[in-house]
Amino acid sequence: MNTTPRRRLRVLTWHVHGNYLYYLTQAPHDFHLATLPGHPPGHVGKVGVLPWGDNVHEVPADALGEHSFDCVLYQHERHWHTDRLERLTPAQRALPTLFVEHDPPQGHPTDTRHAAAGSGAHLVQVTPFNALMWDNGDAPVHIIDHGVLIPPDVRYSGERPEGIVVVNHLQQRGRRLGADVFEQVRQQVQLQLVGMDSGRMGGLGEVGNLDLAAAMAQYRFFFNPIRYTSLGLAVIEAMMVGLPIVGLATTELSTVIRNGENGWIDTRIDKLVEVMNMLVHEPEVARRWGEAARQTAMARFNIQRFAADWDRVLTQVAGGAR
Repeated sequence: MNTTPRRRLRVLTWHVHGNYLYYLTQAPHDFHLATLPGHPPGHVGKVGVLPWGDNVHEVPADALGEHSFDCVLYQHERHWHTDRLERLTPAQRALPTLFVEHDPPQGHPTDTRHAAAGSGAHLVQVTPFNALMWDNGDAPVHIIDHGVLIPPDVRYSGERPEGIVVVNHLQQRGRRLGADVFEQVRQQVQLQLVGMDSGRMGGLGEVGNLDLAAAMAQYRFFFNPIRYTSLGLAVIEAMMVGLPIVGLATTELSTVIRNGENGWIDTRIDKLVEVMNMLVHEPEVARRWGEAARQTAMARFNIQRFAADWDRVLTQVAGGAR
């Protein structure tokens, strides 16, 4: 049996989605974040309140050529089109390359070719639905389901007879994220909206990363009004807390929620309203569905599986000799 320990890889990447990056860095490798002075969008470092580990490092984006890495992990097209060409050396562009795609295609939903397709890069899709919808060309595709962490002492209480919706910039992002669905439903069900800029729609504003789980735990259910996006981390975090999930039967959510067991999904908004009002008036049903949602999340979205999957893919792609 081979007992040689896997070596730690030096992974160059970018801070695009804070929570996802924090969960990604639970993998046993060293992650180097390309930054610019003042941490502008696209070149953010170890900012915020997340407890970044000692394996997360900042590297000036304008000096990337002076550093050595084992692989490059892109997380957004802007870095693929700009930093890759303008800030990396030819030798760094030739390193083992991965691109984690966080969303389904936002052009044509089936015929949009991925920017990194055909480049030799490995594509990492965060849901099977996303992998199905993108035109990945002949690129090697890996699917790594999300994994999340919540504070161990946070558990569902559900004492507030209303639902919680967690979407950033909902009004600005419009129909794709379900702004109209949210407006329609909240005329018939008591809902509270949290997230960046949610005050514009009468919401509570942003709730900090470390406080969100405890805030969600008070609500009777979690409502996801989003028509078309990836499987949101907030949905999974709510499940891990123990909230039942109500949402649209679209994208990857349709493989996660089982009606009448851990929540309810449907494409009929009137049916969703009926279910939400039932949960408001029947807290024991909500608690039972929520516990089943927690069990689903623990089985499918636990951080140990997620970190192990990333370790396996990174080692497979870039684990050769330095």
